[in-house]
Amino acid sequence: MKAINKEIFRAYDIRGVVDVDFDEEWVENLGRACGTWFRRKGWDRAVIGHDCRHSSPGYQTAIIRGLNMSGVDVLFLDMVPSPAFYFAAKKLNYKAGVMITASHNPPEFNGFKIWGEDTTIHSGDIQDIYELMENNDFIDGTGMGSFHNIIPYYIEDLLSGIKLKRPVKVVLDGGNGAGGHIALELLRQAGAEVIPLYCEPDGDFPNHHPDPVVEAYMGDLLKAVVEHGAEAGIGLDGDADRIGAVDETGKLMPGDRLLAIYARDMLSKNPGEMVVADVKCSHLLFEDISKHGGKPLMAKTGHSIMKAKMAETGAGLGGEMSGHIFFADRFYGFDDGLYAALRLIEILSQEEKPLSKMLEDWPETFFTPELRIDCPEKIKFELVELATTQFKTEYEVIDIDGARILFEDGWALIRASNTQAALTLRFEASSPERLTQIRTIVESLLTRLTDELSS
Repeated sequence: MKAINKEIFRAYDIRGVVDVDFDEEWVENLGRACGTWFRRKGWDRAVIGHDCRHSSPGYQTAIIRGLNMSGVDVLFLDMVPSPAFYFAAKKLNYKAGVMITASHNPPEFNGFKIWGEDTTIHSGDIQDIYELMENNDFIDGTGMGSFHNIIPYYIEDLLSGIKLKRPVKVVLDGGNGAGGHIALELLRQAGAEVIPLYCEPDGDFPNHHPDPVVEAYMGDLLKAVVEHGAEAGIGLDGDADRIGAVDETGKLMPGDRLLAIYARDMLSKNPGEMVVADVKCSHLLFEDISKHGGKPLMAKTGHSIMKAKMAETGAGLGGEMSGHIFFADRFYGFDDGLYAALRLIEILSQEEKPLSKMLEDWPETFFTPELRIDCPEKIKFELVELATTQFKTEYEVIDIDGARILFEDGWALIRASNTQAALTLRFEASSPERLTQIRTIVESLLTRLTDELSS
């Protein structure tokens, strides 16, 4: 069995390289650890699903063996997008489960999102799983497995609450992930005219990297929207829990602006609702939520952490720059790129303005997308901590997740990525010149601190 690499047990899931960080024997032991953790919580049945990666079916078989060896009965779904797995757990009342996926990571990766009670677990709970594996601290038992096709019920449920006032023409890029073919059926059944791109699942991701909020990967979608005269483009990531949106001019929308559109729609019907957004989002989003009668709340980044915050606060809506959108309003509170696509076409069918004009009242600012800078795993958290301490001597800093540094005419974010050996940076300012200045201030300090820590 592969050695246990503690670094792959991240803040909100387990993720590593196939045949380097884990093999099927390793995954079986992970199943035993998860089963033990579940049993000690009083849960003796679990739901399992997997994405379209080539290693995922074998890992499903292995993790089922491990769970059964710990006395856990398993309901397995085979290939499903992560939101369909969440749906199964919620609707079938499963308190335990594992979704096998590495989301948007390249084909050589895979990973595991662990469901506990009513959401995906994170932080210390994931470290508890690591400790059980490391110590071979397993409960023995006998369990059984059975298959359930959840997709027809998932499709029926999602469509039940969506009403289009008129047909909407969209282009859908499935990214060759696990959800494109289902999203295509959903949107068409909802009444949309859909032009499909790369909706067939393929674990090699042969057409582009399955990350729909990175413009470099969305070139075909941007062009297709304009060529077909579509009202919007929709992109999904590898396990379809994230959405990217393109307006009718062929411009990729930042995740915080898309969240603002969802928030305005919800608040027009339910004023006073809370909207949770992660630290990467623009200050304009938080101001817009307040302006439209909502209660904004800034939170840590991370799909598991955001789901927990949604449940804790009773918020009606949540979202991240990365395209995770969490609807509790008319839905179940988890991140679902397919349901977000349905809500977007519903809004488009009701609005007179095109997508590109829905936020035309926002003041002009200049901003970067989410930037990822390679940084060694062993120093990334210390680097952010040192930078936070230093910036606090001169500026106001929000430190709930890394450092969000507030300037009079802009802001900057530095945080350690929880999925890669990288730092995540983002900047926004009142002018291009000021944006450059703020970037220089932050990046110069990071360069100096990196050199000091690496020497």
